[in-house]
Amino acid sequence: MSTEMDRATLTCLACGAEYVDRWQCSCGGVLTYSEQPLPTGNTPDPASFDTRDGLWSFSEFIPEQPRVTLGEGMTPLVDAPYWNVEFKLEYVFPTGSFKDRGATTTLSRAASLGVETVIEDSSGNAGAAIATYAARAGIDAKIYVPASAKQSKLTAIKRAGATPIRVSGSRQAVTDACIEAVENGDGWYASHAWNPAFFTGTATIAYEIALQRSWDVPDAIVLPLGHGTLFLGAYYGFKALVDAGWTDSIPRLLGAQAAGYAPIADERHGDTAGTNTVADGIQIKSPVRHEEIQAAIEETNGDAIALSEDAVEHALDQLHSHGFYTEPTCAIAPAALDEYRNRGVVNPSDDVVVPLTGSGLKT
Repeated sequence: MSTEMDRATLTCLACGAEYVDRWQCSCGGVLTYSEQPLPTGNTPDPASFDTRDGLWSFSEFIPEQPRVTLGEGMTPLVDAPYWNVEFKLEYVFPTGSFKDRGATTTLSRAASLGVETVIEDSSGNAGAAIATYAARAGIDAKIYVPASAKQSKLTAIKRAGATPIRVSGSRQAVTDACIEAVENGDGWYASHAWNPAFFTGTATIAYEIALQRSWDVPDAIVLPLGHGTLFLGAYYGFKALVDAGWTDSIPRLLGAQAAGYAPIADERHGDTAGTNTVADGIQIKSPVRHEEIQAAIEETNGDAIALSEDAVEHALDQLHSHGFYTEPTCAIAPAALDEYRNRGVVNPSDDVVVPLTGSGLKT
């Protein structure tokens, strides 16, 4: 076990207070790592870059050690001519979603701290990922889920030996119940929304995309946007690449939110009509890192829009018919790409990457 002195410290974005370990600042602010580690030396040759350790091949950017891993990362980046984009196939991770990026780093931190029980609240994918990596680490896990959570995701949580706790009411009610348990001392909060270790894991998507494109950054990335775990992760990752001198720009970050659950998009464009229940994985009305998301959009000349159920269902049918077997929430990003093109935000000649975030086997 590491000593307290060699653990990466955390800093509050609101007041600047520093901690060795805490899920939230005493002032209520969100925490981030006090320092972003960066590699030294010249940009490596992409042809000889060793990727045998998966996303941990980029350990020089990650402020944790790979204590809990299943070989995750280096997901395929493939041409998708029908959409005139490249798809990043995040649904081929061990638990079938991109949330494994954050789970490996979060449980690695938990293991370094000697945690015995982790607690998470999730609509499904993050819970399955945390439960699976907790099992890998030999750490108990309690996963708070909506009462309406899909049986396939509940099964994944149970099979990993974790305890699913179903909560009636809104998605916020699930979070509230989970936080109450954390504050009662029931476990360590492995939150994909609050815990900065999760975001240092999702940042690896940027390193992989850049490497797979020989350090050529796309013009834009279109991503699902709920709590912003992948959205902000991509921002942090591309920013770190620029700071390291490996690339020279950050792509435009274009978010896709579900109508009725679109606080970022509504703040930018006005309230959207209707409710999108198809994209259930991003039904978040109050993102924990709301201000960070808006700042990342502004810095990258990005945007966020809300999509209807019909648009997502149509995009899902297109994905399946072209061989991309994804879950419904995943389809919101291709649906948003069509809308961004209709609005003239994305031009036909723009170089775009779209992550496909969850497997259809979960539905």
